[in-house]
Amino acid sequence: MKIGLFSDTFYPEINGVATSCLTLHKELTRRGHEVHVFAPKCKGWEENQHETFHYIASAPLVVLKDRNFALPGPMTSWEATKLDFDVVHTNSEFVMGHFGRLIARGNGSVLVHTYHTIWEEYTYYITHGVADEAARKVARKYSQWWCNRFDRIVAPTGKTAGLLYDYGVRTPMDIVPSGMDIARFSPALHTQQERAAARAECGVLPGERILLNIGRLSKEKNIERILRVFPALLKVHPDVRFLIVGEGPQREQLTQMAIELGVADHVTLAGPKPWEHIDRYYAMGDVFASASRSETQGLTYIEAMASGLCVCAVDDECLRGVIEDGISGILTEDTDEALLAGLIRAFSDEGKKIAKAAPRYAEPFSTETFASKIEATYYTALADARR
Repeated sequence: MKIGLFSDTFYPEINGVATSCLTLHKELTRRGHEVHVFAPKCKGWEENQHETFHYIASAPLVVLKDRNFALPGPMTSWEATKLDFDVVHTNSEFVMGHFGRLIARGNGSVLVHTYHTIWEEYTYYITHGVADEAARKVARKYSQWWCNRFDRIVAPTGKTAGLLYDYGVRTPMDIVPSGMDIARFSPALHTQQERAAARAECGVLPGERILLNIGRLSKEKNIERILRVFPALLKVHPDVRFLIVGEGPQREQLTQMAIELGVADHVTLAGPKPWEHIDRYYAMGDVFASASRSETQGLTYIEAMASGLCVCAVDDECLRGVIEDGISGILTEDTDEALLAGLIRAFSDEGKKIAKAAPRYAEPFSTETFASKIEATYYTALADARR
């Protein structure tokens, strides 16, 4: 097959959508398909050029200044159209999603879309809390309109599929969790010297245990809840350091919050780290924590499990089939008190036992399984189109 992947974000950017597209390109190419990616230019794109990576001129959006959006022109359209794709797979509901649909209509390609992001959870970036419920309704209606214009929809989890059905989406849907290179996160790949070097780089003191969070520093990730209960955790486990790896609009707020809570000496905001080395930063952790309720799948949880960490997370539908409380991780209710209790468990002997078993429970989320299921979705869509 000749496949076109269209996305508003792609490597070297680090996020779930970019990683998913990079994984698909690699694994589907390995399976003998010709795969092309169309995405906006971003920081570092020059060092990532490839004959099937098509980076498009881009500019920041006023309301999201840290994110570039593509500006596809006639030459880009001609370049994409002449490839004559069998399948166009969009991974965005916005600029590159519309561009992908335009190319598919011109070529008669089958249209597949992955709904990666629950947009009603992100409306505050535009509304800042004013008439936010109205904005959420618009996000739900737009998602319904968008998804009903495809031949097939991919939902990363049952949670996402259920939401789309509730929105009124009636397009045939496949639930396919995004895959990852599980092997690269294996604890056995990292020596004590490597861990020590990463710890020193992040300012971790000898003898400290690490409470880790990796990802975008933004409101929907709810990192402030973890930080809010951290002083109480320190009273029980005074040797813990909260290490936050990533960048985003909440960085200054989290820094100030740590100062106000009196725990700044035990909190490190390490900034973003190169994706190709991110496994090193997981490897030095002890417990991975998340209080987010906005995930469609939560790839960082699986990366942490594959790295041999005990994951402590607020329970959410996206974690069904991923984390079982007390077995492959620790799940808590959506309150400060419950999260604190879960973190105390995670740093106990129970947490050590869970961490040891965790890599085994990450194995079903391999890149090979992911690509195989997406390939099956393409073939089904093509067969339905022929009928």
